[in-house]
Amino acid sequence: MATRCTGAAILVAFAVISSVSAALFAPGSGVTWPVVSLAVATGLASLWLRRRDDGTERRVCVLVLGDLGRSPRMQYHALSLSKHGYHVTFVGFSETKPHEDVLRQERIKMEPIREVKGVQVGPKIFTYVTKVILQTLQLLLVLLKMETQSHILMQNPPGLPGMAVAWLVCVLRGSRFVVDWHNYGFTIMALSLGAAHPLVRLAKWYEHFFGPLAAHSLCVTAAMKDDLQKNWGIGATTLYDRPASVFRETPVKRRHELFVRLADAHLQFQSSGCEEDERVEGTAFSVRDLSGDAVTLRAERPALLLSSTSWTEDEDFSVLLDALEDYEGFINAGAALPPLVCVITGRGPQKDHYMKLIDSLRLEHVKICTPWLEAEDYPVLLGSADLGVCLHKSSSGLDLPMKVVDMFGCCLPVCAIHFNCLHELVKHEENGLIFRDSQELAEQLKSLLSGFPSSDGRLGDFRRNLRTSRGQSWDDNWDQTVLPLVAPP
Repeated sequence: MATRCTGAAILVAFAVISSVSAALFAPGSGVTWPVVSLAVATGLASLWLRRRDDGTERRVCVLVLGDLGRSPRMQYHALSLSKHGYHVTFVGFSETKPHEDVLRQERIKMEPIREVKGVQVGPKIFTYVTKVILQTLQLLLVLLKMETQSHILMQNPPGLPGMAVAWLVCVLRGSRFVVDWHNYGFTIMALSLGAAHPLVRLAKWYEHFFGPLAAHSLCVTAAMKDDLQKNWGIGATTLYDRPASVFRETPVKRRHELFVRLADAHLQFQSSGCEEDERVEGTAFSVRDLSGDAVTLRAERPALLLSSTSWTEDEDFSVLLDALEDYEGFINAGAALPPLVCVITGRGPQKDHYMKLIDSLRLEHVKICTPWLEAEDYPVLLGSADLGVCLHKSSSGLDLPMKVVDMFGCCLPVCAIHFNCLHELVKHEENGLIFRDSQELAEQLKSLLSGFPSSDGRLGDFRRNLRTSRGQSWDDNWDQTVLPLVAPP
């Protein structure tokens, strides 16, 4: 079988490389080259690969051409499949650890792949093309060496070259290809390269060509469903993100335990040092009586503001930093507002840039902390916060921020920056507020935190609204929407 898979992989690799090269270097040739090369490879390689057994219909590959630990929706897919008796091969980069529920599930097998960089000499286009070729070969070897799967469920973006490779493998092995559209890859590329860049045009052609070839498509908003149908000819099913069960309000005792651990590494969580009694364990937010083990929140504690980010071009964190400077100014002018501890979690390419901006700030009443949290600690911190801030601006205007879904699962009110379909998630003046610039955000922080920590104001109203309108769970939503698509015919 290994010999057959290797021979097929070579054929399919040739086809994919030919397709990409034709699109990149011969744009006037239309789709003739891609169609011919893919058809030839399909006809030859399918002779090797259509081997099925009694367990095939209970096997699904979940594919992410990104970090598995930072792909919560795909982790939820894997868990839902495993709960219904499917054996899941979870393929992606292993930069950060997925949630413990995923790691403990016996029916989920992790299949790590490495992110390739391409040849780092010569023009950038050469680096990009070699990266696509090497990633294509790697994916082919991984997907073809595993047992035949009933479905390959792939996240897009990122989709190049994974979408083409996954579709071809499905055709060759008689599997069904499912794409879960989180956004459009070409619109993300356009943020840094510009919409007219040749690579952006190639990425747009690529998604338009391979997207409609999927047997089923999922998407994250009603607006994206309409756009896929109107402009792509794709009939997608909307699967709204829902918080996993781990996202909920955190009990006071567990909050304190997390605060104590964070205080070991971050000064912002440490108490002011006023506790002289050895029987008391204190943080900036909480106090534990060691003699009776009772935990209470400090009446004079700072407000805990939380935001998470992947530090990419679609989130301008200077908006938050400017608002925090304005908030500092409100306090200096005599406003009765609490001090703030602002926690920003996540990793990404622009973090160093923003860390320099943060280090340049001279704030007395606002402290900024940028910890990296383990998967188990993140929902605990969300459930301990007083207010969330989201700066995600969709590159396409058609996706919704998962971080807000998680915050709402913890009944955490949110201030979120405006974009077109945000109203599908954030209801202004009901579960949070929508702002357009730093000045508006600063005024919202001032309004929501006046009287803190009392729960009588608007912040308390938003939290109560979230408690009474949690809506359908992920499991129920998935069972109704996705399970019928993957169930054996």
